Amino acid sequence: MTEAERRLWQALRRELPETQGTHFRRQMAIGRYVVDFVCLGARLIIEVDGAVHDDLDQRQRDAERDADLRGENFRVLRVTNKDVMLDMPSVLRRIAMALATPTPNPSPQGGGEL
Repeated sequence: MTEAERRLWQALRRELPETQGTHFRRQMAIGRYVVDFVCLGARLIIEVDGAVHDDLDQRQRDAERDADLRGENFRVLRVTNKDVMLDMPSVLRRIAMALATPTPNPSPQGGGEL
């Protein structure tokens, strides 16, 4: 884990305790990816991005990865190392807002009028 990931992990455990219905896991495999943090109940993934994610090729890979994860009915929230290190309150507010927003459910197979 990077320093930013460590700090966010500590903040998640301190500021968003499981008693509020959130349970985050770190470095968890989902499909063919290992995500930084995930709240399975909210279907929310948090990725902490360093400077390497500014590269055009990396941004394209990130977009493909995010699309794959959305295909698994997860939402992906990306935050930067810089924001985690310098503005943790804003990062936690973004996470809390994402947690408060319901995950869209896929439409049922075969649903519709008879």
